[in-house]
Amino acid sequence: MGQYASFNDQCSLEAQVKNLADEELLDFWEETQQLARMQDQSEQLDVEYNPEYERVILQELQYRTCFKGQF
Repeated sequence: MGQYASFNDQCSLEAQVKNLADEELLDFWEETQQLARMQDQSEQLDVEYNPEYERVILQELQYRTCFKGQF
């Protein structure tokens, strides 16, 4: 399962996402969707969700889809 590892300050979210296998990237995207739903359905303030994750993941998925179509 993919996850954002914040232990390395030198490696950006974009770089980490690029290093995920396709299946891990899809798992990570699904997790962000589940977090967004949880946040929408709950008034808990301790559930952290960063929409930046979703943007970066979708951008990488689009890139990979376009790149695979060229070969």
